[in-house]
This record gives sequence, C-alpha cells and structure tokens, in this order.
Amino acid sequence: MPVFDFSNPESTTTTTEVTYTTFHSDKNVATPEDPILLLDNAPRQWAHHSCGVFTNPAKHTAFEFEEEDGIISANILQIDSRFVSLIKWLGENHINVRLSGKNLPDGYAVYKIREIAYGGATKLSAEDGFLQFMMERLFSSSAPLDETLKEEDSELGDDMKLTSIQSITDFITCAGRTLPDNIRLWARRNLAVAKSHEVSPEERRHAQRALSIMMNIQWKTDYFESIDPDEARRILDEELYGMERVKQRIIETIIQINRTHTLPAYGLLLVGPAGTGKSQIAYAVARILKLPWTTLDMSSINDPEQLTGSSRIYANAKTGIIMDAFAMAGESNLVFIINELDKAASGKGNGNPADVLLTLLDNLGFTDNYIECMIPTSGVYPIATANDKSQISAPLMSRFAVIDIPDYTPEEKKVIFSKFALPKILKRMSLKESECIVSPDALDAVIEKFSDTTGIRDLEQAAEHIAANALYQIEVNHVSSVTFDAAMLKELFD
Repeated sequence: MPVFDFSNPESTTTTTEVTYTTFHSDKNVATPEDPILLLDNAPRQWAHHSCGVFTNPAKHTAFEFEEEDGIISANILQIDSRFVSLIKWLGENHINVRLSGKNLPDGYAVYKIREIAYGGATKLSAEDGFLQFMMERLFSSSAPLDETLKEEDSELGDDMKLTSIQSITDFITCAGRTLPDNIRLWARRNLAVAKSHEVSPEERRHAQRALSIMMNIQWKTDYFESIDPDEARRILDEELYGMERVKQRIIETIIQINRTHTLPAYGLLLVGPAGTGKSQIAYAVARILKLPWTTLDMSSINDPEQLTGSSRIYANAKTGIIMDAFAMAGESNLVFIINELDKAASGKGNGNPADVLLTLLDNLGFTDNYIECMIPTSGVYPIATANDKSQISAPLMSRFAVIDIPDYTPEEKKVIFSKFALPKILKRMSLKESECIVSPDALDAVIEKFSDTTGIRDLEQAAEHIAANALYQIEVNHVSSVTFDAAMLKELFD
C-alpha cells in the first residue's frame, strides 16, 4: 500500500517573474528608436527577422526565439503600455509571429510583428490582417491611464473589419482598455448576449451588429492638438472672399482651442441669406480642424426616430442618422454640419427632431435607441446653417455662438465674379481666359441683372452661361476669342 508523505512536499510550482516595465507613447508608428517592445539581447544578438512565440501568457514576460541551435527564451524588458494586452493575447493563443527588430545597447527593439503559419496549423484570426488591424488601432489610441487590470475585470467581444464574434472578442481582449469605461462595460454585456443560446437568434443578431458598429469606431479623447493660426487663415482666404468678421471669429475659436486643447463649449450657427457661402465656411472649419465631417439636412428629417434609431424589439431595427455618422467617420471626433437648422422644428412624425439635437449639442452624451449606449460627444463640433433665425427655438439658439453673414455688396460680387467664379468655370471648360473676356461695362450689367438676388449662386450660373456661349462661338463660328460687352450680355440673358 503506497504511503504519501505530505510533511515536506516537493515544490513543483514555479512563480513567473514579471521582467518588463511599461512606457507611455503616443507615436502612431513604431521604429527602432520608438519600438513596440524591448527584448533582452545580452545572451546573444538577435536577427533582424526572428520567428517564435510569446510565452508565460499569465505574466507575458518572454519570447521564445526559434534559432538553429534550438529554442532560446529572452525576457521582455519594456512594452508600450498600449500593447500589453495584445502581447498577452498572442502568448495565450500561441500565435506564431515574426518579429522585425534591431539590436540596440538597451535591447532588441521590436518595431513590427507579423503573424506566420507554423506546421500547417490554422491561424486563430485566419489572416495576418487581423493582427495588423489591431496594431493600427492601438497605434492610433492613447495609452491607457490604469496599468492594473484585475483578474475579475479581464475582458473578453467580432472579425476584420470586426464583424464576426471571434474578431470582436479578440478586439475587446486586446484593446478593451483603450475604450471608454461605459462602452467597455456595454461591449462585454452585448458580447454575452451575442454568444448566449438563451436568447432568440434575433437578439443575438442585433447584439452582434451593434457590437460591430461600436467596435469599428475609434473612440478618441477630447484632447486637441494645437492648430497653426496662419495655416487656418490661409485656408479661409482660399475658400472665402471678404467676410473678415467671420474669419476673425473662426481664428478666435482656433486660438481658444490652442489654449485649452479642447473644443469650445458652443458650436457655430451661421445665419444669412441663401448662397452666401455658409456651407463653404463649415467645410473650411472642418478642414482647419482636420476632422471628418458629416451633414444633417434638417429639411429632410421629419421624425425624431430618423436621428435616434429604432429599438431592437423590431426585426427591422436600425441605427439613426447620428449614429450612422459616427460609423461612417470611423471615429468619435468629427464636425457635424447641420444644414437648415431653422427647419428642425417642422417634424411631421411622433415628436420634434429639434429636441433630439439638444442632446447632441449638450456635450453630455447621445444615446441611440438601437445601440442602447451613451455615446461621448465631447469631440463633436457642431456647425449649423440657417436662413431665418427667428424660426429657431430659444433652447437651440442657446447652444450656438451665432454669426450673422450679410449678403455681398455689389463691389464684392464684382470681385467674386471676375476673380473666382468665371476663372473656375473657364478652367473646367478648358477655356483660356483670353478666349472669354468680359468687359467692365458687361461686368456691371451682370451685377445689375442679379442685384435683387441674394448670394452668389446666380452669378456662378451666369458665369457658366457666358463661358458656354463663348465655347459655342469658338467651336461653331470658329472665332479665336469672344469679348462680351453690356449689349451682348443683355441679349444673352433676355
């Protein structure tokens, strides 16, 4: 009968030592000087391209190199804090990888990681593309503030482009800590629903679709880099003629962003007659801020549900226009251009679309009925346009800094027509300026003809009509050029 002596048991458990430290980096690309991680190269110098696997996944502290003389382990000395979970995931799933690095005095600096096939085994993520997608997302993320992750908080949520359950799960595992806290919790709950067999297939489908939408959005902080005021002024001058007061107000906003590194609490409301360039100003501001932009045309929205989405209780449920805008932009920081805000109160459905806009403009977060999660809006900069501010409710008006845009003076219209509108049309029609000449009296006739209209759209149409007539005469009558006088233009427009 065997006897077991427990008085002095032999220790068979070894404790894995954490050998690495983390460092914070905001670089969006890795180089030997700014690597993803450093490996110990004291035992030997490692090859530029080296293959192997990460080991000790519980502590993720080493890499096993596949060398000609066998498997050799090297401790990890430092890791970019954004990549800690990804390295752990690679180790836990025994993903075979190829490192690209350079031997430096401090260690082997790894700046590229590629997944490779080994022994005919199927890759977990099917293609190296998933790993590269993950790394791209992590490079564009800010370093997590909290380095400590409790075991009970370990996070598990779809594929390349994050549509399958497996790729969502992998993404949340590797980059979950870079998500806002409420979205991370929401993702874990919806992932549980998507994987559950205790709910209907319809519920699982909706949960998976909502996860795919949310995980494919880059959730950025509300920190904004400084913007060069001189470059901003150049863009404004390039896009707009005159409007000095408007340009001054926009430059003031840029200076404010540079001081606070956050967006202003209020967006811009551009009020003026049709055709005065309100949308052009909005696009110029988006270009200056270097943000993606989306438009909401309030004249075509007559039901709040178009903005807020529909509940998942319906089989054909879908997200609203606002959530779609985040998904199309691919990030949470963007410019919302709200056209015809004065039409927002004319809802014909079950509610007022203008009320939905209030939650978007308050910077406190927006909730889509389909997603069922509070979306941070601190990185959203709203720019609205309107023709008649008397039609805008007081609560909506209070969310904006109002800029009144006057109509152009006759002298401004002359400059815009001769220096901008006509040359642009001529270039588009492949006409030389010497082939289509508008005399000074003809220019006066054009301005007088459209003196009762607002904006410059009629002037642009007139320029196109003139250029088309010149092209006709050159091609049909075989003249070398056309010079328009006042009489010719009056006959042309009558």
